[in-house]
Amino acid sequence: MTIKRNDQALRPRAGSSPTAGEREILRVLGRAEDVGGVGAQILVSVGTAIVEGRLKPGDDLNSVELARRFNSSRTPVREALMTLEREGLVEIAARRRPRVRRLEIAEVREIYELRSELYGLVSRRIVARCTAGDLEVLGRIQSRLEEAAAAGDLDRYFWLVVEFRNEEARLAGNETVRNVLDSLGIRTLQLRHFSLSLPGRIDTSVDDHRRLVRAYAEGEAELAAALTRSIVRRGLAAVERSGWTGSPG
Repeated sequence: MTIKRNDQALRPRAGSSPTAGEREILRVLGRAEDVGGVGAQILVSVGTAIVEGRLKPGDDLNSVELARRFNSSRTPVREALMTLEREGLVEIAARRRPRVRRLEIAEVREIYELRSELYGLVSRRIVARCTAGDLEVLGRIQSRLEEAAAAGDLDRYFWLVVEFRNEEARLAGNETVRNVLDSLGIRTLQLRHFSLSLPGRIDTSVDDHRRLVRAYAEGEAELAAALTRSIVRRGLAAVERSGWTGSPG
């Protein structure tokens, strides 16, 4: 499968509706109502570029250039970068330009281990509490996943996977688990996008999600939990095989 990519690093979207990625970043940060402000535009543009791999670990983030690009003062730029620093995507050191943070492989493994266990719980709760009607939303997203996979549209496929996971968390009906998943922050999105960008991963992912939807429909709680943990662990294995270390070079 040929994967389509958009390598334009930053895409100011004045007057445009936010993309799926931008909406998700604002949602996770609790700023969904703030989409029109220049600070939010800088935040989602830089954040989405990091998540989608247009800005790479170690890349410098020039505050002056960002202010020029978004026709703003440097204050909204600083505030946006500080927010991304708190979320683990940016690092800001004294007397150095901010840059895209490198996640160490040990931290990556910890994140994936936690997500694996939480989504296993989510899957069991979905089978226990959801009707066939409740599950239709996942089936509809799966159909769109199939379309995006067939088109080789990496970014569209990725944000549909995020939508699928968000719907699972909602259907599970456990707000504590849902909040913990959100609290992992947008740094998980960067890792998940990177994993799906690797050769063969979209094909494997769409097959895995198809089997998961079938397990939900058939009321197979333990199978669904095993499949969802496998999906997460496959993502980690792909990152590890890529040689990701989180270090320069």
